[in-house]
Amino acid sequence: MYVSVAIDLALDRLFTYAVPGELTEKLRVGQLLRVPFRGREARGFALSVESEPAGLKGFKDPDGDDKGQMVFDGFGQTDQSAGFRTKPILGIVDEAPFFSPTLLKLVRWIASYTDTPIELCLKTALPAAVLKPTARPKELLYVSPAIPIADGVGLTGRQHALLSDIARLGGGWLQPLCRELKTTPATLKVLVQKGCIAIAPRVSRRDPLAGRKVMPTKPLPLGPRQAEALAAVLGAERPVLLHGVTGSGKTEVYLQAIAAELEHGRGAIVLVPEISLTPQTVRRFAGRFGDTVAVLHSALSDGERYDEWHRIRAGTARVVVGPRSAVFAPVRNLGLIVVDEEHDGSYKQDESPHYHARDVAVMRGVMEGARVVLGSATPSLESWLNVKRGKYALASLPGRVAGRALPDVHLVNLEEEIQSTGHLPVYSKFLLDAIALRLRRGEQTILFLNRRGYSRVLQCKNCGWMATCPNCTGHDDGDGDPSLPYTYHEADQCLRCHVCGEWRHVPMECPECHTRDFAYAGIGTQRAEGILRKCFPGARILRMDADSTARKMSHDDILSAFRDRKADILLGTQMIAKGLDFPNVTLVGVLNADTSLNLPDFRASERTYQLLAQVSGRAGRADKPGEVFIQTFSPDAPAVRAAADGSTYAKFADSELSARKEGLFPPYCHLSTLVFRSRDEGSANRWADLYARSLAAYARKFNSARDPGDHGKDRCGVPFLVSDATPAALARMDGWYRWQIVLRAPAAKDMVSAVRWIRAARPLPEGVRMTFDVDALNLL
Repeated sequence: MYVSVAIDLALDRLFTYAVPGELTEKLRVGQLLRVPFRGREARGFALSVESEPAGLKGFKDPDGDDKGQMVFDGFGQTDQSAGFRTKPILGIVDEAPFFSPTLLKLVRWIASYTDTPIELCLKTALPAAVLKPTARPKELLYVSPAIPIADGVGLTGRQHALLSDIARLGGGWLQPLCRELKTTPATLKVLVQKGCIAIAPRVSRRDPLAGRKVMPTKPLPLGPRQAEALAAVLGAERPVLLHGVTGSGKTEVYLQAIAAELEHGRGAIVLVPEISLTPQTVRRFAGRFGDTVAVLHSALSDGERYDEWHRIRAGTARVVVGPRSAVFAPVRNLGLIVVDEEHDGSYKQDESPHYHARDVAVMRGVMEGARVVLGSATPSLESWLNVKRGKYALASLPGRVAGRALPDVHLVNLEEEIQSTGHLPVYSKFLLDAIALRLRRGEQTILFLNRRGYSRVLQCKNCGWMATCPNCTGHDDGDGDPSLPYTYHEADQCLRCHVCGEWRHVPMECPECHTRDFAYAGIGTQRAEGILRKCFPGARILRMDADSTARKMSHDDILSAFRDRKADILLGTQMIAKGLDFPNVTLVGVLNADTSLNLPDFRASERTYQLLAQVSGRAGRADKPGEVFIQTFSPDAPAVRAAADGSTYAKFADSELSARKEGLFPPYCHLSTLVFRSRDEGSANRWADLYARSLAAYARKFNSARDPGDHGKDRCGVPFLVSDATPAALARMDGWYRWQIVLRAPAAKDMVSAVRWIRAARPLPEGVRMTFDVDALNLL
């Protein structure tokens, strides 16, 4: 018997080993194995088991040494056909497979779709804490009453009382029990010696929700449209887009759909876009389903992730909540996958493999026969077009629960504010008056500004010198210095680059003219908070951004304090813009709606609309009416106007789809990017240009040879297009020069085939790296 193994090195190859007779009955696909590899021991996953290595015998290593491994490429195709002699595997790390056959099939699909080495995809699908060789369950000493108690044991009155208390409690962990009963381990050891109790190690779960209050809940009565949506979900044979306005009760539909799956012995996965949303979501689901809920996300400790993942694999936890990586959770008998806020860009992984969790969820649902629900008040245009084409079913919740009204939205023209006040205010008079009114009423306010730090630029007032990052530059369009400015952070008195992470202390004087008079241009959340405290010195204010949430559980602490009305105002970045539900919030203020609108990207309008609609939806979610103020320099922009005037999503989406179709952008084609990086600008430029010209030649042959019907009616007439090589929007990042090529094609596989062809024909030299992002979400 032979086993094909993906070694835990980025080799983009599979290797075949012999299976010793004593391990034949124990070996299973998906297990983690110990194998010999080039003179040392390595680990790898068993991907397939064969009775013989068909067609490949006597393989010799190119160096003449018979290594004993059979070499395959990342997708199972052989690259050698000579004979070989295999080496046996050394052992099985864990007899329980880490991957089910279906999850392995899913990982193979991701590797193929994103053109990523299979072993890297396998690592991505598992929490790093699970794969650590030193990872172990946590064991603590547990005290158990001895049943029956030994006869004839002489006990003092204090010992009798202590033993009675232990029996009443049913035992417990040694240290907490000692604290509760006001005793010591030494005292309990005397009872052990007398045979009255036992103290032994026991596995202790590291619970992410330990110390967090979770209130049990019962199913709520569904409105007519919610009941229709639930029926559509439970009866669906294809993915369902649950399109519901903010506050329409989508979560209750999720909860009751999961309850139905649990009743039939099936499990569920719930994906949320932000870690900040996870604690609130987990509370709601744990309140309904108790300890059967597990949480997976990167903010947990290694021990918590290890324990939660093993609870899921063992079947103890049947409902999993987490951000994009939770789509790989080893849920047994998976019946439902929910992708909440399915439009959110954080579902796309920025690093290799560049998978999109929404697409992976849909594919996993197909492979496992599980239902998939994509929920959003502002769906992605990809999902909306799939509904129009009949690929997805649609369930709609057009109104808020109990007939509550959507908030009134007001646009504040910042140009008019400048004309009125003579300067650009952070808070307009309209917004300040609205905040003051909420403070008098005892109601709460959410303020949104998608830029952290104190100010975007530190500049010398005398000579104009600007503090810029030495490692990063933007695209040089000839209008001035393209260097990226440092962001000034007042909290720790330093300058930080939000691209590469470089930081330095604030200079004592200007390095050019040696004056000490600096200007702070641009507004970040730290500066906005300081101004707010001056305007409302008695207000209780919380700030939520990447700086204030660096500590573990800080997301939950901030949101819990706001939920418990320990603060009047919550100011934050996009992590507060979606999914949060606070009944006492009646005012939302958007300090600058143009941050995303002015980006040089074809999705800028869509993202702006989604962000404004989502953050506006945080207001007025209970009985009190809500109000929203959006400050902008572009009040007539279609995305801003649509979010403000109550236009239906369908109206905005259809307009955007029309523009995308005319310009041939997704979702009417697949778009990918190739980014070339080098420390030497000339090398990045030359190789990007070489690949661009070669891919253009490939595209011309592809377009002339193909039959339009080969790609189905939805892709008919879509050509393969290749852009010239150009400097990326971030032309230099962390010291690496970056050049970019944009590909558009009828299908992702067309671009993958083209890139594999050119990469094989013209491999990149050392010092030049290429990133291939299939179905890229942006061009920045």
